[in-house]
Amino acid sequence: MKKLLLLAVLLAAPLAVFSQEETPKDSIPNGWTRAGNISLLFNQAAFNHEWTGGGTSNYSGNLSLTYDFNYKQDKISWNNRLIGEYGVTKNKDDKYSRKTNDRLELNSILGRQIKESNWYASLFLNFKTQFAKGYEFNEDLNPDDAGYRTETTHILSPAYIQFGPGLLWKKNDNLYVNVSPATAKFILVDKDFTSVNEAIPGALDAYNENKYYGVDANKSSRFEFGASLSGYAKFNIMANISAENILNLYSNYLEDPQNVDIDYTFNLVMNVNKYITSNVTFQAIYDDNAVQGFQIREALGIGVTYGF
Repeated sequence: MKKLLLLAVLLAAPLAVFSQEETPKDSIPNGWTRAGNISLLFNQAAFNHEWTGGGTSNYSGNLSLTYDFNYKQDKISWNNRLIGEYGVTKNKDDKYSRKTNDRLELNSILGRQIKESNWYASLFLNFKTQFAKGYEFNEDLNPDDAGYRTETTHILSPAYIQFGPGLLWKKNDNLYVNVSPATAKFILVDKDFTSVNEAIPGALDAYNENKYYGVDANKSSRFEFGASLSGYAKFNIMANISAENILNLYSNYLEDPQNVDIDYTFNLVMNVNKYITSNVTFQAIYDDNAVQGFQIREALGIGVTYGF
């Protein structure tokens, strides 16, 4: 019930804002339109030996790239977005730096307008993975001990590919919803993470209790077939302040369709000037193949931004 309530709020909030203001009809000319944004957020804190108030010197940084390349030709609409993000933090007394963000994602929606309406017959593609290795840390051990950190993920492990036909409702490039009732989904992983010696008694049962991203033992991929919904809404709250909502939902027909995967991101961008911005990001993910609960990420920072 809590998941369904959260889902209803995420769906209704962005659309409620747009229902209160008249959005001009999409007037993008034929041809390609391209726009990109690079931002670097950096935070640092330092304390000398005599500082008595407590604290640990540290630094953190986050680099992000967003690039949109969209095409329109009469009734044909093709929207593409590439997202790359990587963040790291390092405490003075910690031997290893730790990731705070790691994302590589491509979204593509091709649509053909149905008559003179906001509806399109569509075909979508989504691909996402990460850049660098991810680790789990055993805080009960010394950082120099073997087993202090264990590699759990790396680029293309996992990797997600989704695609399928559907219907796209599009007001303009800043407001659209795509529904695909026949979505194919592949989860790709490194076979090293699923390797199990089935000759060892109980080894297979132990693995099956906590499968690596839902992939069967000694396999490198998992296939799912279900329904997906993706929505995008971006609007200006006031001058120099914009809010962006990105929502992706997926239900697997083949196994536990009631367990809807949720990936919601909210970005608030406050422009100080052309190059200085303040960013607030909130992301909530529910995927029971990965973790039995919500994954929450929050980030706040001031940094340098360059648009192109």
